[in-house]
Amino acid sequence: MRARNLALVLGAVGARGSVTRAALAEMTGLTKTTVSKLVGDLIEGGLVVETGAVRDGERGRPGVEIRISGQHVAALGLEINVDYLAVCVVDLARTVRLRRTQAVDNRAAPPVDVIAQLGDLAAAVVDEAVEKGLRVVGGVLAVPGPVDMTSGVVHNAPNLGWRDVPLASLLRFPFPVRVENEANLAALGELWFGSGLPDFLHVSGEIGIGAGLVVRGRLFRGAHGFAGELGHVVVSPAGPPCRCGGRGCLEQYAGQDALLTAARAAPFRRAALDRRAADTPPTSRYVSAGIPQKDAAETPVAAQEKTPGSSGATQAGATQAGATQAGATHRRPAETPVAGQKDAPETPGAAQEKMAETPGAIHKRPAETPGAAQEKPAETPGAVSATIPLEMLLPAQQGVSWMLSRLREGDEKARAACERAAWALGVALSSAVNLVDPDAIVLGGIYAPLFPWIGHMVTDTMKARLGQMRGAVPPVVVSRLGAEAAALGAAGQVIEQVMADPAALLHS
Repeated sequence: MRARNLALVLGAVGARGSVTRAALAEMTGLTKTTVSKLVGDLIEGGLVVETGAVRDGERGRPGVEIRISGQHVAALGLEINVDYLAVCVVDLARTVRLRRTQAVDNRAAPPVDVIAQLGDLAAAVVDEAVEKGLRVVGGVLAVPGPVDMTSGVVHNAPNLGWRDVPLASLLRFPFPVRVENEANLAALGELWFGSGLPDFLHVSGEIGIGAGLVVRGRLFRGAHGFAGELGHVVVSPAGPPCRCGGRGCLEQYAGQDALLTAARAAPFRRAALDRRAADTPPTSRYVSAGIPQKDAAETPVAAQEKTPGSSGATQAGATQAGATQAGATHRRPAETPVAGQKDAPETPGAAQEKMAETPGAIHKRPAETPGAAQEKPAETPGAVSATIPLEMLLPAQQGVSWMLSRLREGDEKARAACERAAWALGVALSSAVNLVDPDAIVLGGIYAPLFPWIGHMVTDTMKARLGQMRGAVPPVVVSRLGAEAAALGAAGQVIEQVMADPAALLHS
């Protein structure tokens, strides 16, 4: 009963923002004595704080308002994506306190190596959070693939080359950390930190494309938790092959690799340095960045492209796992912080601050190796396919920035690539709208900065396909969270758990 009442009082404080004990008693139906005792426990546990006296009515002594405290309890959000790692710390008042992003190509990396790098990144952030007086009580890890929520096994992440990876068992943190699908968490991030719409379909555009469906403020997972694989909705049955084993999937037209390649900005790859398993031969140091040309007749905008569009880079390497060899060194690519972040509490979408090197990390942190110089993508006519050294990785942020600069300059190939991707996205979303009938569609990830060049085409394609079936199509809007949505949603899940069961934290 006490646990239920603690959750009831904490939830009421969170819903109102700031409220007196007398108002809490009225809202919850509990006696004033009971409320006072529960509030005292929550204050002692660092979950709420008194803010000052206010007068509820015209008579009696002024009451003291209570609000959620952001000074003690915090959550850790983690993300593994194809070409970056991300970590953020969010306090109980839902303020982003720290965030870090590290550019790295995870496509050819064994899961144990990726987890080790993520652990190093997270350790420094947790240490810094502790210095700020925060206690990190739990975390959630976002990964780009279907996850078994019970076992923490990643069933198939084709863009990483992972299949049936027991990711949860590889995590080593001094607090509980769960594993969840990236697209689902991005949708929750939009719900809790972004637009706050109660019904919407959130589309995460990265190298892979995922979607999360929120219905009446709750995430819809499907019967087995695998709903939302929008990137593998078939746009053209005779289209180019996809890493999932199918053909003509949306990712092959509107994924990041497909966009950049079509715009003559084929992403470079970095080799998976240091194979931890000594008996595993390294993959070839060179990988073709080109992909088979699709049939121009399948895409209405194909005729506008002066060169054949491509569908995505050929994947280097298959699933790699195995025990870490003793004495093996793992070279870490340079981290890519964004200048301008301050130590003060942040809001979602703020610039990233540089990661401080602090002692006492959860994992021992090897010396960092500066990243290789970036090669400028070719802008002269030539074949889309090119052989590029694996060591030369163009991070996603720089690749999209390159494309944005070309778009602002009116580059026809970049505009045609966006138009082609937007058409494919509109086709796939038309099917999604027919199936799930969302109130709105929110475009996130790389689609957020590209929205001015793709938003109208997505809407127009949907109108052309859905116009006779419904009076209007759902509005297509841009996420203000962009690529941060998944890590924020991951931290948000921990906060929601604390709010739902504060007694578990108070007893720990």
